Amino acid sequence: MASVIHYTIATEAEKSPDFRRVLWTGKNTQLVIMTIPKGGEIGEETHEDIDQILTFVSGTGKAIISGSEKNVAQGDLVVVPAGTKHNFVNTGENPLILYTVYGPPEHADGAVHQTKEEADELEEAGKDEPPTSD
Repeated sequence: MASVIHYTIATEAEKSPDFRRVLWTGKNTQLVIMTIPKGGEIGEETHEDIDQILTFVSGTGKAIISGSEKNVAQGDLVVVPAGTKHNFVNTGENPLILYTVYGPPEHADGAVHQTKEEADELEEAGKDEPPTSD
């Protein structure tokens, strides 16, 4: 029998200084917390076969989805359907902190990327691949 996997998600997200930290990876979904520093962004990207749901814990930012922009802040949730170009930009003075659910997983199980630069380097080197269901 599986045990209960429980997080006080806002607390987990707030205490992580890392750009990206994978908290949990299942067969069909993945839970990731992110901290985007002042003036930072996730970077424009498209996940062809992955849906993404982002919930904002603190800070202020801008969601850019398929060219449309929307301000985001604590308590907001943004859905990014698979195949949709998107970016999230920190527009405030404090870090923009969020958690996101990918379906299916997007990153290596247990991955921790301290900065966006580190995350980009590992992705480009093929060292941030999600687990396969082989």
